[in-house]
Amino acid sequence: MARFESKVVVITGGSQGMGLATARRLASEGASVVIGSRRKDVGEAAAADIAAEGGQALFVQTDVTVESDVKNLVDAAVSEFGRLDGAFNNAGGGSVFGPVHELDADAWMSEIDFNLTSVFYSLKYQVPAMLAGGGGSIVNNASQLGVVGMGTVSPYVSAKHALVGLTRTAALELAQQGIRVNVITPAGVDTPLFRGTMGATPEAAAHIAGLHPVNRVAAPEEIASFVAYLLSDETTFITGAALSIDGGWTAQ
Repeated sequence: MARFESKVVVITGGSQGMGLATARRLASEGASVVIGSRRKDVGEAAAADIAAEGGQALFVQTDVTVESDVKNLVDAAVSEFGRLDGAFNNAGGGSVFGPVHELDADAWMSEIDFNLTSVFYSLKYQVPAMLAGGGGSIVNNASQLGVVGMGTVSPYVSAKHALVGLTRTAALELAQQGIRVNVITPAGVDTPLFRGTMGATPEAAAHIAGLHPVNRVAAPEEIASFVAYLLSDETTFITGAALSIDGGWTAQ
């Protein structure tokens, strides 16, 4: 089904995990996907794999914490494909741990920049490009920790809560201009980042799985299917929503 025929979608953090699964899903349904991520080798390989599967993909090396890189990513999408119809602002992650009163200020700001300011930069350049084409859909990736708390990860939790607020504000600002903005709040997902940190050992992975009422984490493709739905024209009455894909985590 070519739900995204002639559509152009930018995906930050699109070379692995949820971003790559989404890029593959959208490309399989006709979209031209533009992948932005830091690692050139991994990003180029991801775009090549999508092309080998018959999809259309472009990789642009991007550090989402650098405003000029984010601008270049959007400019490249428009230059290569002529328009921008959608975006999945997926880049982010947690690497700063400890009680709030013991955190280093620079580490705090680095985490905020990666998880929040990066999305501000993305919206700043994606929105004008979409307005020029008549509208579009944006999905931001927060976390279940964007709606609940957890100890020892206050920079990440703070950034993800703020991202939910940023999403709702942008949605209200753009509601009558043809651009929808939503945010997903997934819990554990079996990505390379997850396997390298929280799921680094079988015991740790089992512990994290057990925090979900369904007793497992999600596959990246389960997230990708819902992101594709939100980016599609089947969800034109959904904007400003924070939508849980969390195996029941926040229902507890």
